[in-house]
Amino acid sequence: MPHKIMILATNGFEQSELFEPKSKLENAGFQTTVVSLENGTIRGWDGGDWGKSIAVGQTVENVDVEDFDALMLPGGQINPDILRMNERAVAIVREFDMASKPIAAICHGPWLLVEADILEGRTVTSWPSVRTDLKNAGANVVDREVVTDGNFITSRCPDDIPAFSDALIEAVKQRPLAKAA
Repeated sequence: MPHKIMILATNGFEQSELFEPKSKLENAGFQTTVVSLENGTIRGWDGGDWGKSIAVGQTVENVDVEDFDALMLPGGQINPDILRMNERAVAIVREFDMASKPIAAICHGPWLLVEADILEGRTVTSWPSVRTDLKNAGANVVDREVVTDGNFITSRCPDDIPAFSDALIEAVKQRPLAKAA
């Protein structure tokens, strides 16, 4: 049975920050599930315009964190801004943290960590415009390609995707499998 990774996203996710890590995770033998606010498909943002769509596997209302080994939060400005306004999406982030499961957030994705109020004393990175929000939430913010602090893995931008993906893969490999669904 493979490790299972939840990718929490909605319309406006940064296309490369979902598709590229997802591919690397699957190539490493992991199972990925896109979880969103509604069934159907969600559409990425790519270079200033709408990009590719991807099928939603489960909705936030019907997902159980116990079924997953890790959480990935792609960025894009639109995606996490919408998700942080949804109580269940924010609760999912908190539940992963309470279970000490890996949470990997890239670019604007750490906005969900702010909203979940789980950053106090943690060291993280993000897209530059998010850093003040992270500091105001009590985080120690650094400017590095990838930062791992406990169960948190954060990166800044699409250029960091290889290091971001590798750090998530290594963190998941070290964990026991989640319960069978």
